[in-house]
Amino acid sequence: MSSSAIRDLAYIAVFAALIIVFAFVAIPVGAAGVPIVLQNAIIILTGLILGGKRGVAAALLFLLVGLIGLPVMAGGRQLLPALAGPTVGYIVGYVISPAVAGFLAYRPAASRSGRLVNLALGGAFGLITQYVCGAIGLMIVTSMSLNAAAAAQLPFILLDTVKICIMVAIASGVHAAFPALTRR
Repeated sequence: MSSSAIRDLAYIAVFAALIIVFAFVAIPVGAAGVPIVLQNAIIILTGLILGGKRGVAAALLFLLVGLIGLPVMAGGRQLLPALAGPTVGYIVGYVISPAVAGFLAYRPAASRSGRLVNLALGGAFGLITQYVCGAIGLMIVTSMSLNAAAAAQLPFILLDTVKICIMVAIASGVHAAFPALTRR
């Protein structure tokens, strides 16, 4: 196995571990009972830093660990019950969003500002991907209408946008410090 492949496997394992660790960062919000989580943003950060292929591999590894029965989902929940419930669409989005974010983030850029634009687009469209997949899952599992499923996303948009801005800043810093990450 080449040193490049070994390095890629290490990156994938580290980011899968980060995704799992940030599942346990859940801040309860009032009486609504829906916590603020960072896991969805870390999934996008994974794509922004590692690119699409390695980002998806990290997300799949995180889900594989969850299939074993370890609590890898937000709030320390297990994966199988989450797959059977209304969050299934978001979980599908967790696999697709790093591909989208990574594809856009890794587009060639002529300047540092161009790289930042690519990262911002990757973060935004990664988040949109999670919302679309989540809404589709809600429609299928709960028989919600399209309007109701879309409306269910509204309370999270502002905070998720802030989280993605932070992830873009982190990814930009990581790429500046480790430019070899993007040389493929």
